[in-house]
Amino acid sequence: MTHTILRTTLAAAALALSAGFAAPAHAQKNPMVGGAPMYANKTIVENAVNSKDHTTLVAAVKAADLVGTLSGPGPFTVFAPTNAAFAKLPPGTVEQLVQPMMKPQLTSILTYHVVPGRMTSADLMREIKQGGGEAKLKTVQGGTLTAIPGRSGKSVFLTDAKGNTVRVTTANVMQSNGVIHVVDGVLMP
Repeated sequence: MTHTILRTTLAAAALALSAGFAAPAHAQKNPMVGGAPMYANKTIVENAVNSKDHTTLVAAVKAADLVGTLSGPGPFTVFAPTNAAFAKLPPGTVEQLVQPMMKPQLTSILTYHVVPGRMTSADLMREIKQGGGEAKLKTVQGGTLTAIPGRSGKSVFLTDAKGNTVRVTTANVMQSNGVIHVVDGVLMP
């Protein structure tokens, strides 16, 4: 079961999509992500494959063999890197990670982008407030992400185990099995 949850979480992270962060979780029905509508009644996988901004993530999820997991009931909160986020990695990193021999490392990275449960931006901000300015989020991979508010108090930043910080650029893309928040960088465990 743990392997199934991990695989589901990873797939969710890899197929993540986006919507506006400051907006309430249900403010926009079927938001557009990567040029395609994201339907709240479809799974993370059913929606993600249509986003032109997440083709790298989708390819990574397929290489990690996590597609089936993300079609499960969840719920999952996925912090989904865009193609531009993956492009910030050193040259050749993505090509290396999708090789069959790198599957364990790829799975670890992808599941590090997934948190069990459905956490909207309002939930994240509440956790940050309760944590005195930061929230520790336990990932499916087993590591921890630290969430902090942006200067405006309406955006969220995440810091990974390596000290890298990424910004949630689009929040609250509701899915039948979770929620996706698009991020501008790749988190590393």
